[in-house]
Amino acid sequence: MPDQSLPFIVSLKGGSNFRDLGGYRTADGRLVRRGTVFRSAHLGSLTNEDRSALSQLGVRTIVDLRGVSEAAETPHLVEGVSCRIVGAHIEPGVGDKIRGAVADGTASPHLMMQFLTDHYRDYPRRCAPGFRTLFATLSDGEHRPLVFHCTAGKDRTGFASALLLTLLGVPWETVMEDYLRTNELWTGHVGRYPELDIDTRAAIIEARTPYLEAAFEVVRGDFGTPEDFAEKALGIGADLRERLKRDLLEG
Repeated sequence: MPDQSLPFIVSLKGGSNFRDLGGYRTADGRLVRRGTVFRSAHLGSLTNEDRSALSQLGVRTIVDLRGVSEAAETPHLVEGVSCRIVGAHIEPGVGDKIRGAVADGTASPHLMMQFLTDHYRDYPRRCAPGFRTLFATLSDGEHRPLVFHCTAGKDRTGFASALLLTLLGVPWETVMEDYLRTNELWTGHVGRYPELDIDTRAAIIEARTPYLEAAFEVVRGDFGTPEDFAEKALGIGADLRERLKRDLLEG
């Protein structure tokens, strides 16, 4: 049964889907260390109280997985937080496809699911540079505590979180549970796509098991294992993976 006390959620008035990746148990019985790596939706609407919360967490680094235009349209509101912002830009090409289908009336649940599934398949194939920047940054203890995010904290952030937890040895069932919790925690979709029927809209805004599975099918099919992908595409070899485990696991 999933542990309903996880993930450890950080409540923000001007943000959502902000949570600690710590607390999950690995297959060998260790725990992912709390207070070290966080995931989130965008941080462009934070209040003074939210910024104080980030400071209290000791956040040193924010890694932004959004595309260049996305980041420019909604800049971080983190004045007063002593942290570094690292751009690890992954362009959201799927957004243009969705907007085009909505505009020409062809949007349907099946088409939206196909768009999102193909988008996830692109993560290991075409988006490795952004993920390489993220993992290089979080592998350096000087940058932690660290938070990484995209716009919703759902897709790009969801894949990155799943990959990190998998490399740390967290079982796949738990990894998937963490991914799907976005459906309870992300509020940024409210008011979006009001012109669409409920099923078509849901296919866009929800984290869905087949989406994440599609990405990892490519990881296994093109590279062998998540560890092989980390080494060949992201430059995270065995020694660095072991250092990550030493740093991010306890017990």
